[in-house]
Amino acid sequence: MDVTLTVALAQVEGSSDPARNLETARNHAQTAARNGARLLVFPEMFMGLPAPDRPPVHIIRNARVDFFAELAAIARTAEIAVAAGGWEPSPDPSRVFNTAVVLSPRGDVLARYRKLHLFDALSLRESDTMAPGDDLPPVLSIDGLRVGVAICYDLRFPEIFRCLADRGAELALVPSAWHQGSMKEDHWLTLLRARAIENTFYVAGCNLIGRAFCGRTTIFDPFGIPVASATEGEDVLIVRISAERVRSVREKLPSLQNRRKDLL
Repeated sequence: MDVTLTVALAQVEGSSDPARNLETARNHAQTAARNGARLLVFPEMFMGLPAPDRPPVHIIRNARVDFFAELAAIARTAEIAVAAGGWEPSPDPSRVFNTAVVLSPRGDVLARYRKLHLFDALSLRESDTMAPGDDLPPVLSIDGLRVGVAICYDLRFPEIFRCLADRGAELALVPSAWHQGSMKEDHWLTLLRARAIENTFYVAGCNLIGRAFCGRTTIFDPFGIPVASATEGEDVLIVRISAERVRSVREKLPSLQNRRKDLL
């Protein structure tokens, strides 16, 4: 029997206020659950958007709510798993971890992933305000489907996704704050599709919208076919992920099996 997971990807415009973002999460969680979704995904930095005069450490220090605890309560109330990006303190008091947390429908923490690759490129330097994680991204089970997690700039490092595939992932979530800019949207869609084709699994990129971000939240299937895609406005994509589709593609395109592990 096929194992399936219905996933909702919430393409939203973030706010600097964690309380306001929790209200957004509350509204989307109820709607996604009513539409049959078992996992609701929000973008990177969903806890609170930073700015030059408001680095992530200030968002943590000035938050009026415990963001992840409140998000867990939302998951419990809606009875839906929730994945979202936020900030955690690091040993460096001036920098924070850029973290994706996955919560069960009971509000338990299923996985916590701290972004490995910080975006020090194209005139931005995340390492000035963020500390990199030291652990490989997790692979967890939701309703029997194996789900991996990466964050935004990780998308440019294919070895991360091969690691997820080798550990049994059938779906890779990529919560992101992918910026607008020359060729950036092309890179976003091309890399999401490439990671899906290379690893013959689903890849779901959930992006922010607004003045700085390009939107285009998209899910590609294991053959690189776009299953659902948003444009530049607020949207929620609801997609059924099928383990049988992964198995079927890997049977006719066994690229993971055909690797020359004796040489590489």
